[in-house]
Amino acid sequence: MSSRSHRAWVLALTSVASLMVALDTLIVTVALSTIRDDLGATLEELEWTVNAYNVSLAVLLLTGSALGDRYGRRRMFAVGLVAFTASSTACALAPGVGWLIAARIAQGAGAALLMPLSLALLSAAFPAERRGRALGIFMGVTGLSVVGGPLLGGAITEGLSWEWIFWLNVPLGLVVLPFALTRIEESRGARTSLDLTGLVLATGAALGLVWGLVRGNGAGWASAEVVTTLALGAVLLVAFVGWERRAAHAMLPMSLFRSRSFSAGNAAGFLLIASLFGTLFLIAQFLQVAQGHSPLQAGLRLVPWTGCLMVVAPIAGALVDRFGERPFLAGGLVLQAAGFGWLALIASPGLAYAAMVPPLVIAGIGIAMAMPATQNSAVGSVPEHLIGKAAGANTMLRQLGGVFGIAVLVAVFAARGGYESPEEFADGFTAALAGAFLLALAGAAVGLLLPARRTAPAPTPGERAAEVVRS
Repeated sequence: MSSRSHRAWVLALTSVASLMVALDTLIVTVALSTIRDDLGATLEELEWTVNAYNVSLAVLLLTGSALGDRYGRRRMFAVGLVAFTASSTACALAPGVGWLIAARIAQGAGAALLMPLSLALLSAAFPAERRGRALGIFMGVTGLSVVGGPLLGGAITEGLSWEWIFWLNVPLGLVVLPFALTRIEESRGARTSLDLTGLVLATGAALGLVWGLVRGNGAGWASAEVVTTLALGAVLLVAFVGWERRAAHAMLPMSLFRSRSFSAGNAAGFLLIASLFGTLFLIAQFLQVAQGHSPLQAGLRLVPWTGCLMVVAPIAGALVDRFGERPFLAGGLVLQAAGFGWLALIASPGLAYAAMVPPLVIAGIGIAMAMPATQNSAVGSVPEHLIGKAAGANTMLRQLGGVFGIAVLVAVFAARGGYESPEEFADGFTAALAGAFLLALAGAAVGLLLPARRTAPAPTPGERAAEVVRS
């Protein structure tokens, strides 16, 4: 198989896997109101329906990336595909909200292998000068989930039932698996011992912090449960950093953060996804609860916003290669903030749909500009043999950003609104949009810290020696 054919297969298969993972984040958003009615779920349980997946995915991402580097990215990609498909079946068969949340945790574990290894396989297959364009196409296909997720979720929820939104993954997984095993060449990262201490510390730190953020609304931000878990997460995070600085075979080399491009790109990506996911959690419910639309009608009304990612991301990815990441990351986040801020000023139960379209389009264009830039700045700024670790860190931080955004914006919503009336929901939604505006604006400020053009950091003497041994 020629290198060009191999790259095409890698791009196609990893993009479909990313599509599956993103679908299960987004397709649920339009079904939340129906799940609330059918299963009698509370606001906190709805939050867990989304965040159980995100939490599991986030805390296991570095483990998934490390396993791919150690045992083979293609092999562990296939394992993740099997786990994700099987747990999707469990979600579809869930008899109650507790079962659904448990199955979503298992889905997140499968996704924790698929997401970082998709990005690592793609990044390793393409040379640096072509990687931005490939990432743009990759994000464009993922954008199909952003467009098709709410729309398809609304159509299925209204036409069949919400359970069928999970059955979609089963045929996709069964088709992708044999091609992944036969068309993708095996690749690995540095063949070193697994950093088991680092794995435990990173998982514990992420779980403690995420648990505290998710439980803050239900248990109270000053409760012993929330304060203890947040404090424990913070302590374990400090311990993880300390361990990684002196570990012989660090899972996440702290030297990566010496790169301004890596550090700023990840921080901006965290805030971008926080703003996006928090808004996604609420906007479909606003269209249904506050404005009285059906699930399908709500999904259709989100297309002008979500469709921008599929159209603009490939173009932005190609331009990033020519002009660098900073203008697209900072400029895109400014547009995202402008769109959410505009919508916060006009949101009401009687708001005409035509008035919603311009701010939704502006926000969508901004997100589509920023996403390829943040990924390219993080993954493209490290030596080739550290791509797997960089991809895992980048994806983990973005997922944690989503959990953080949902937790914070739902807390703002709950403080100012609720489900008792359309007006009450709109009041909470307006306040949450203001929070999304501030998160995106903070991300734009961080994006300005990126260097004008991306440059890979020089390897340390130890990294150069390891490269000689591998060659």
